[in-house]
Amino acid sequence: MKLRTLFAFAAALFVGGALASAAAPKPARPNILFIMSDDHAYHAISAYTGGRLNQTPNIDRLAREGIRFDRCFVVNSICTPSRATIITGKYSHLNGTPVFNRFDGDQPTVAKMLQKAGYHTA
Repeated sequence: MKLRTLFAFAAALFVGGALASAAAPKPARPNILFIMSDDHAYHAISAYTGGRLNQTPNIDRLAREGIRFDRCFVVNSICTPSRATIITGKYSHLNGTPVFNRFDGDQPTVAKMLQKAGYHTA
């Protein structure tokens, strides 16, 4: 009788553990919010300068609570090629947008990789 009780207890633990692991929520993925503003110097956002030129309290809060890039540079100072470099991870001469050309949307981008990972992008 003791062996049967022990077996039943072990089976209950096994089934209960399997059900608990199946019902356990997947670990939450971090939300990603990428804000890129264009055509201004770094000191236009007070998160970088303490507000010497402008006060941007909402962006400052996002910078405090998230990640602030403060050691970066652009590889192309023209808007479209610079954005193409950011979303592809390729230099302008490799992503096909060295000047104000049309961007080739068929190439891999950060958004496409995030979509494959289950993220919704816009």
